[in-house]
Amino acid sequence: MVALCLLGLSVMLNAGQNKFGVADTRQISFTDPIRIGGTLVPKGSYTVLHTMQGEEHIMVFTQENGRKPVEVKVKCTLVPLGAKADQTQAVWVLNAANERVLRELIFRGDTAKHVF
Repeated sequence: MVALCLLGLSVMLNAGQNKFGVADTRQISFTDPIRIGGTLVPKGSYTVLHTMQGEEHIMVFTQENGRKPVEVKVKCTLVPLGAKADQTQAVWVLNAANERVLRELIFRGDTAKHVF
């Protein structure tokens, strides 16, 4: 009975991840405008969908609410992590125009990070 419970718990914890070690859909909020790929998006909450186009990994960012909903598609590379991420992180740099440019996304519970 204990083994069956542990198996069930294991399946539930991994149900959201695909074969790449990342969830197909996530949520993230940006407190400032940020450049994703070649597009500067406004601050706000976004649904992030990890998809495949052939062998390429594509992230689709869709603004959850706003007067003009924004959708941005950008290629990413998955880089394995040593263990499941214990927190969600967005890594960005400043460009010459003093804009934040998204470089990496790590979502809590995933075993790989998205590098742009």
